[in-house]
Amino acid sequence: MDMTLYLRRVPTSLRTKRKFEKLLLLFIVAACLMVLFALRNVFFPEIYFEMNTSSETSKERAFVPFAFTSNGHQDKGLQHKCGLPTGCVKGTFAFRIRSGAANAIPATMCFNGQMILSRSLRNTKEGLNIAVINARTGELIRTGTFNMWHGEVESLVTFLKAVEKDTLVLIATYDDGATKITDEARGLIAELGSTSINKLAFRDNWVFAGGKGISGKSPFEQHIANNKSNNKYDKWPELLEMTGCIPQKMD
Repeated sequence: MDMTLYLRRVPTSLRTKRKFEKLLLLFIVAACLMVLFALRNVFFPEIYFEMNTSSETSKERAFVPFAFTSNGHQDKGLQHKCGLPTGCVKGTFAFRIRSGAANAIPATMCFNGQMILSRSLRNTKEGLNIAVINARTGELIRTGTFNMWHGEVESLVTFLKAVEKDTLVLIATYDDGATKITDEARGLIAELGSTSINKLAFRDNWVFAGGKGISGKSPFEQHIANNKSNNKYDKWPELLEMTGCIPQKMD
């Protein structure tokens, strides 16, 4: 019996084709995984955080929606400055202020298309987060964070007293912004146009935009009280987000 073994050489073109098909299959699988991940972020945007509270030694866990506005609609990455749905007219500055979410996601601020306060900038912490801006040019002058649970309120008072005329002041809470605040500090913030500062309490969420020398009260302010029966995050209320076009100082 003839036991001769015959070997057939696979043409180079066929080997190349098979390699291409394998690479194409890998690319399709990777693309499908990316699409599934993106859909998961859209329809199931909750991220699980482990955190330490500033007022308790035990660890707590809370579900906190990521990148959602206060009315529950997701930020779609709109193209106007600071993600506003429409552009601001000439002579105004676009802004977006977000309070912190529980004690897991810090407060953020965008002004005139630039992030001025965020975790990545390392200038947002628990307490009151404040940005001072030149009302004529829109340039950031300085930022400050003041822990109202175990910090020194005197540094907040000093910061507020240094605010000059014709400057804009943006404020956002993260975790607790009220426990150690004094009447003097509340009064200085009220002079910037705030009406909610006098009722700000433990772990309330609050966002505000006003200015030194403002006439009357600022229309840019939101406040939500910490109420366990209504809170979104058990011991913390829902995050707040405020957007708008704030007038530029012209004269």
